[in-house]
Order: sequence, then C-alpha cells, then structure tokens
Amino acid sequence: MIVVTGAAGFIGSVMTGTLNREGFMDLILVDDFSREDKESNYTNRKYSGKIDRNDFFMWLAENHRFVQFIFHLGARTDTTEMNKNIFEKLNFGYSVKVWEACVSYGLPLIYASSAATYGNGESGYDDSHELIDKLKPLNPYGQSKHEFDKWILVQERQPFFWAGLKFFNVFGPNEYHKGRMASVIYHTYEQIQQTGKMKLFRSHRPEFKDGEQKRDFIYVFDAVEVMLYFMKTRKGYGIYNVGTGHARTFNDLACSVFSAMNLEPVIEYIDIPADIRDNYQYFTEAKTNKLRSAGYKLEFTPFETAIEEYVKNFLIPGKYF
Repeated sequence: MIVVTGAAGFIGSVMTGTLNREGFMDLILVDDFSREDKESNYTNRKYSGKIDRNDFFMWLAENHRFVQFIFHLGARTDTTEMNKNIFEKLNFGYSVKVWEACVSYGLPLIYASSAATYGNGESGYDDSHELIDKLKPLNPYGQSKHEFDKWILVQERQPFFWAGLKFFNVFGPNEYHKGRMASVIYHTYEQIQQTGKMKLFRSHRPEFKDGEQKRDFIYVFDAVEVMLYFMKTRKGYGIYNVGTGHARTFNDLACSVFSAMNLEPVIEYIDIPADIRDNYQYFTEAKTNKLRSAGYKLEFTPFETAIEEYVKNFLIPGKYF
C-alpha cells in the first residue's frame, strides 16, 4: 500500500497515474476532495482508499502496518498568499506530523520541498545541507518549505529512508485547476488561444534583455521519475534539487509553445507589476550533481520536446493524464 498526499493536485495526480501504469494499484489517496475542478485528476485512478487530509493521521494510526511508502506532496502552493498561519498549518505543521508518523511507524518518506526556498538565488542553487541555513525565501510559501527543510536536518529521530525534493518549475498535464499558480507554459497556451499573442515581462535589470529571464523548467513526468527512483532504490537519504540543470529563457518558452501550435511567435513585453518587482526571480537553475551522485541516470526530456508533447497531447485536446 502506497500513500500519496496531495493526490488530487498537479504533481500528486501525475504520481498516482504513473504508479498505476507501473502496476501499483493499492494506493491511498489523501487530499481535500471538496473541489470539483480537481475531480478529473483522480476519477480514473485505481486505488484502495480515498482519505480526507483531516482524517489521515487517524487512518494511519489504524492502518500503518499495511503501508509500504508515503509520498507527501500535499501543500498550499500559492506564492501570492501572505497569510503565514495558513502555511504554518497546511505546510510546515502538517509535514511535521507526517514526518513524526513515519518515524513512529517505521515508514519511508519522500516529501515535496521547493526551489522557492532559494529566494532570489543570492546564495546559489546548491542543495548541500550545509548551505540550507543561508537561504532567504521571498514569500511565506517558500519560507514554509524552507522551515521544514531546516527542521528535519536537526531531528535525531528520522525515518529509515527519506528524501526531500526541491522541485523547480514543474509543468505538464493536470494543472488546469491551479489558476494563477499554473505553469507559464499553460498560461502561454491560454493567452495565445485567446489573443493570438503572448505577453512577457520586460526586464528591469540592465544585464537581462526583455524576455531573457531564465528558469529551470522540468516536465512533470521527469519529476515523477525521480520520485520513483528513490522509492525503488531507497538510496541516499537527504534533500535534493529536482530540475534539469539547464535554465531556459521565457522567449524560448513562448516560441516553443507557438511552434507546438503551428503559429508564428507574436510576443509583447509588459512591465513587471510593482508589487512583485522587488521579489521577481531573474534566474533559477538547479545544481544536479548531488542527484546524479545518488545514482539517478535518466536524462530529462528536452525542453522543446516536453512542451510540444504537453501542448499537442494534453492542452489542445483538453486531456488529463
């Protein structure tokens, strides 16, 4: 039996679908299942149980002997939410309870951290444990993930295997419900569909040209492969970056989406809104040597290939994975 929290969400639903494809049908889906716009993310899954997140720890106390692995992917991921109490409860506090349960019941754990913990990147993007204290997230979401990363590193009692994964800019199917927090690839497709063009932020820093801000974008199926690797091998507990290690520009992204839609690029540059300008990231790029040192050898899907597949196989037909 494998538990996936956040199973109705973006990465969590792709995780459960991939587990089904790998032959794992004895799944426990954990989430807040009250949102109708997330139902399509799990209606076609094969699973043994569906547990509300508020009932999960009671259920686990009674059923932990049947559980083989926990993927803790559930979290509030809104980077514009400023209410720290929400993140204290749903991200940090809930994650602490998951960790302590895995320690008590002897269960292996993979949990989702985030590249948002790196803030503006002034301390780089190295996932070494020794550097984590130096990081300065830019918003309460990133701070909540950062606080949990720091917390686990000082715990004397740990699950016999655990991995925290700092996901960079993940994109792919099943993010329809995310609204403003959906990937730039998704929003680019939507804008082109509605207006025939894409608006990108112009640069407010002289060292970057308009649209040449860079992010490390990773296809959701690649992120899931990393999780499967750690589940199957249980090698090298620790905190790892999950990105491609190759940053790409927003101009590249927009042109790739236009190409996948068989259209000529039409890009317009607009000012970054004043309320987020000071906290806007101009560059992110995962250092992946630690992940490779842990034995992960699969190559990541090329950027243009991943965008073309996402647009043609999922966005244009409006399909879910």
